[in-house]
Amino acid sequence: MIETFPVAFVFLFGALVMIAFPKGWVRSSFLLIIPATTFFLIYFLPEGNLWSINFLDYNLEFMRVDKLSRIFGLIFCIAAFLSYLYSWHICDTTQQMAALGYAGSAIGAVFAGDLLTLFLYWECTALTSVFFIWARKTEGSFHTGLRYLIIQIASGVVLLAGTALIYFDSGSINFEKMHLNSLGEYLIFFAFGIKCAFPLLHNWLQDSYPAATVTGTVIMSAFTTKLAVYALARGFPGVEALIYIGAIMALFPIFYAVIENDLRRVLAYSLNNQLGFMVVGIGIGTELALNGTVAHAFACILYKALLFMCVGAVLFRTGTAKGSELGGLYRTMPFTMVFCIIGAASVSAFPLFSGFISKSLIISASVSEGYNVVWAILLLASAGVVYHSGIKVPYFMFFAHDSGLRPQEAPRHILVAMGITGFLCLLLGVYPDFLYRFLPFIVDYEPYSTTHIISQLQLLFFSALALMVLMRTGMYPSNLRLINVDTDWAYRRALPSFLSSVLALYESKVNFLIEKVESFFGALFVLIRNMHKPRSNIFWNFSSSTIVFWTTFGLSVVLFISFIF
Repeated sequence: MIETFPVAFVFLFGALVMIAFPKGWVRSSFLLIIPATTFFLIYFLPEGNLWSINFLDYNLEFMRVDKLSRIFGLIFCIAAFLSYLYSWHICDTTQQMAALGYAGSAIGAVFAGDLLTLFLYWECTALTSVFFIWARKTEGSFHTGLRYLIIQIASGVVLLAGTALIYFDSGSINFEKMHLNSLGEYLIFFAFGIKCAFPLLHNWLQDSYPAATVTGTVIMSAFTTKLAVYALARGFPGVEALIYIGAIMALFPIFYAVIENDLRRVLAYSLNNQLGFMVVGIGIGTELALNGTVAHAFACILYKALLFMCVGAVLFRTGTAKGSELGGLYRTMPFTMVFCIIGAASVSAFPLFSGFISKSLIISASVSEGYNVVWAILLLASAGVVYHSGIKVPYFMFFAHDSGLRPQEAPRHILVAMGITGFLCLLLGVYPDFLYRFLPFIVDYEPYSTTHIISQLQLLFFSALALMVLMRTGMYPSNLRLINVDTDWAYRRALPSFLSSVLALYESKVNFLIEKVESFFGALFVLIRNMHKPRSNIFWNFSSSTIVFWTTFGLSVVLFISFIF
């Protein structure tokens, strides 16, 4: 029973049971028990389709276990545990229930064996995660949450439409490899792309993540986009278009991250950059590339969570995450500084850190398959990561200048959460086989070859040197208190302005049309009311017995015809 029970239900039932526990350390402890228990359940699950039901002639598979779903389930449990530990001080029941529902929905989607079950969990991740934005309880966060919810729900609607078309074409809703041969498959590809923050569809990420609470941003960074990576790896491995989409994703966020002042938005752009590497690996589709995608998703969840934790700790103590307002915090927040440097070294793929043993798989796969231009783009993107996440984030928080701020060190539970996450980043970097043995395919790759170490150190050294030269010569962009224009300008400013202009131009005609519509429906309402009031003009000539007779006669005729035919 335990082996076949859907593990996502542990989180979902836990969200309901949690209310019975008193707020404080008891409830926070209960939250930690749920992902820890689920981790061991997933670890010992046998492979196969373990739990399915028939619903309206559909076979819904809730527990398809293989190496791909298992490793994503495991890292999601780890991310949930670390996020709950980081948010130990939170006593808001809504956020705690959302945290359990969000993580449980993401884990449920990972083990979904059909598209309809995937859709149900897909939408649940949107409905639960939005509460981390609304928990800020400001007017701006309310509108940001609405935009986030609309985009995420739209992704689910497109996914459902694609599922319906595939079912009509093939009679099956199994979630398996697709080849972009039909409209339904294109719709599903587009739905996954929205959640994965494809170019021109990406700005919901930079809009929503920095708008969430300190703890909400940490947990959101782990699940939504990585669930989309899993879905692409499951449904569209080897689709060549993903190689070029991923290359663009890896490259363009660099320019925004370099000029961005809000450090949480810098990390959001950096996350978009890291997703690009994973999408390239999925597009290449070889065993080496897919192993690299999964390994990089695993490592990215950890080091991105660590960086968001560090920036969140600074925001928690100082009330700001703007690079122009921070600096000199190494004096009073030394442990946070150390953990931030570990996260920065990991995202920069420094040897002995987690990014080094995962990103190299994807880059090597691009070379071995002859995608030399893509390989060059990924190297350039790797150098850009050193600029905006490897150096900029820790530098402007802790070293750039003395801001005069002297905050206390982060709370103890936050330090413990960052310490565990930093240890895992080091463990994966020092002992890559710890991760490699869980990957979908057998790994025949040695990350610590002499060539790879030297080439990566050269990349890191010259990237740091170029940054130093730019800063010394004054050519590096200053951290200005400005809002950078991105693709969201199209629907937040341009579209409303256009609609307002059109409405003003045709205001008189629109008002005339509205009056006519209101007049028509008003007359229709009066007509219906007069027809159905007592002794109306239509029915006053007929007695009740006459109406009953003809009604009975009509029913008799219908029954007779049904009996004959």
